[in-house]
Amino acid sequence: MSNIVAIVGRPNVGKSTLFNRLVGMRQAIVDEYSGVTRDRHYGKSEWNGIEFSVIDTGGYVEGSDDIFEGEIRRQVILAIEEADVIVFVVDVVAGLHDLDKEVANVLRRTDKPIYLVANKSDNALKSMESTEFYEMGMGDIHTISAINGSGTGELLDAIVEEFPKDQVQEERLDLPRIAVVGRPNAGKSSLINALIGNERNIVTDIAGTTRDSIDTRFNAFGFDFYLVDTAGVRKKAKVHEDLEFYSVMRSIRSIENADICILMVDAEAGFSVQDLNIFGLIQKNKKGVVICMNKWDLVEKDTKTAKKIEDQIRERINPFNDVEVVFTSVPEKTRLLKVLEAAVRAYENRTRKVKTSELNDFFLPLIQRYPPPAVKGKYIKIKYVSQLPTPYPSFAFFANLPQYVKEPYRRFLENKLRERWNFTGTPMLIHMRKK
Repeated sequence: MSNIVAIVGRPNVGKSTLFNRLVGMRQAIVDEYSGVTRDRHYGKSEWNGIEFSVIDTGGYVEGSDDIFEGEIRRQVILAIEEADVIVFVVDVVAGLHDLDKEVANVLRRTDKPIYLVANKSDNALKSMESTEFYEMGMGDIHTISAINGSGTGELLDAIVEEFPKDQVQEERLDLPRIAVVGRPNAGKSSLINALIGNERNIVTDIAGTTRDSIDTRFNAFGFDFYLVDTAGVRKKAKVHEDLEFYSVMRSIRSIENADICILMVDAEAGFSVQDLNIFGLIQKNKKGVVICMNKWDLVEKDTKTAKKIEDQIRERINPFNDVEVVFTSVPEKTRLLKVLEAAVRAYENRTRKVKTSELNDFFLPLIQRYPPPAVKGKYIKIKYVSQLPTPYPSFAFFANLPQYVKEPYRRFLENKLRERWNFTGTPMLIHMRKK
């Protein structure tokens, strides 16, 4: 079960600074995904041994303060729907603002835990000035300074108390969990309905029909796993919301709780920035992935179109482009089982274990022929390789000077791993450790 903390509030109160502070709490963090636009609003953090996701809603508000009804309210409502804990940030320096009161009015409608955070409380005097925010009736005030970190430890202590300590999954068979994720109207529910042979999930042309993640056991054609239809689309009344923000927020839980993700892409619309955002979420969570180009029957094409589009996709998702791309049409039942076959292969690759002896027999002669470049006249010697006991492929290379091994050489080692053993469809980590 994933834990989600949403940071809400009016513009310019320090939400993004607090976000950066929270997701930067430890070194072994899943960083905000890079290489895409709007890439700083989703991160993972850990406090007192409890992991959680952090979402900064602030970056999705455009325009000036007078657009509350059109933008800020939507973000706050989304946070109420999706998050487990809500952090409501206000600005001590600017004082109580009418927009703060508006946000408070919306938040009062939920029974989810809400933490009122008075930011920019850099000293005792500023902390005293925060008492004016009691006027909103939102309970205790946590005074912090997101820039220097004061007060954030106490805030995090309180937040993680809201999460279950022993997160017990509901009892279910030990089967792979395959999540179907993607933009609204990419065909996620239609794919699952076509596979299971009944209208388990409501399908309409209105983006917003699916509201919750739905698990369906698929046991046919030699397959046996759980299919998860991500609640990635919206009610008709919310058609004008920021589609990108909504889709990412809706996809987080399903991605975090899945083993493999089938990323459904509308082939007519093409592989968009929004698809790249969701791919980034999958990659940073180290989940297996298959890209499914759906609605292929609606695309004008010739014999070279599929190859051209596949090459374009691989270029955009670089450097992690060792991913299967399948072109499907749900209404025509075209290549649907091939998507499942690719997902099962990705699961097998993600859980693949390579013997230590095989790794060393392969890599040590290779590294001897192509050693890491010397740095400052110092020669790097890698003496040993082993696979780490993680849920995804992760390998440790033991060297005398691990800090000098640069990213290009790590990529070289990863490429050799993928050439020798099949890890298609799954991200991997290369660790350099002291011998």
